[in-house]
Amino acid sequence: MTITSTSAPRAAEILSRPVTLNGLTVPNRIVMAPMTRMFSPGGVPGEDVRSYYARRAAAGVGLIITEGTYVGHDSAGQSDRVPRFHGEEQLAAWAKVAEAVHSAGGTIVPQLWHIGMVRKQGEAPYADAPAVGPSGIRVDGTEGTGKAMTRSDLDDVIGAFAEAAAAAERAGFDGVELHGAHGYLLDQFLWAGTNRRIDAYGGDPVARTKFAAEIVAAVRETVSPDFPVIFRYSQWKQEAYDARLAETPEELEAILTPLAAAGVDAFHASTRRYWLPEFEDSDLNLAGWTKKLTGRPTITVGSVGLDGDFIRAFAGEGAAVGSIDNLLDRMERDEFDLVAVGRALLQDPEWAAKVLAGRVDDLKPYDAAALKTLS
Repeated sequence: MTITSTSAPRAAEILSRPVTLNGLTVPNRIVMAPMTRMFSPGGVPGEDVRSYYARRAAAGVGLIITEGTYVGHDSAGQSDRVPRFHGEEQLAAWAKVAEAVHSAGGTIVPQLWHIGMVRKQGEAPYADAPAVGPSGIRVDGTEGTGKAMTRSDLDDVIGAFAEAAAAAERAGFDGVELHGAHGYLLDQFLWAGTNRRIDAYGGDPVARTKFAAEIVAAVRETVSPDFPVIFRYSQWKQEAYDARLAETPEELEAILTPLAAAGVDAFHASTRRYWLPEFEDSDLNLAGWTKKLTGRPTITVGSVGLDGDFIRAFAGEGAAVGSIDNLLDRMERDEFDLVAVGRALLQDPEWAAKVLAGRVDDLKPYDAAALKTLS
């Protein structure tokens, strides 16, 4: 299945429209999805990272969302090759990344990240600090070697996110995205499967949202009023693809409303396949429901431009170029506002330029075997 030549002018027309997120005008509707790369030794993004993002901005991506970056908390993450968003050397390097993207004509936000509990049995523990989470339970449901967070732990993490967001604004970034998806720390609080707390941070959906909402509020207070704050969330987890935060629109509204009230300017609703309806009796996907329930702009994501979802990538499989007619139909109906492209843009840095110029016959299929050589 391919993007047809007849849909090319329509794609250019729909996707080339600018959109406003708080004080930021994004020049078009195409977003680069955050994708972990582990190419930053010592947590410092180098020249290769700068060129990686700038190349895609120069090729027409309206908004770059960086790979996840660790906030300044001892338990935020254990990899020495994942970039950090704290530390003098790291932040100076990130400022150069933002400058490079701006010089290429794009906009960019860092994704701020805290892993939380070590995700499954067999993963390496943190070297210098315990894993932390709402209840000391891994995403796979087993008891971990970490600990349930205390009030002091909660305050420390809230402060780490707020300081990272302030650092992003000082470094010249255009906003921030808070990673609240895929079974990481914020999502561990949102999901009943990992949040067994009996205090104010556990129980019903509103209580489980309290910690994430406090982080949003702290970030909002730390940055300028017009500095965009994006919140990424998902139903699914890496070790639980069928997990759900909400079984009904009413439950989803209970989760999203406190986040919007705390200061989220846009939601990034992560799904494995953007074209699937989220609830019965409606064709709306998760981003569509999010926009309907909150009134905030939304970003959709999930196997855009390819004929198979990302799980095939984990299995070492490729994917052919897929139709985006369904995506364009939904955007014409204003179901959501922006579309994040992952593997298709990783494989083909010129994806946005080709789609916006109608050069759809030149799009490259996704080749998982070539991942290590892509830049």
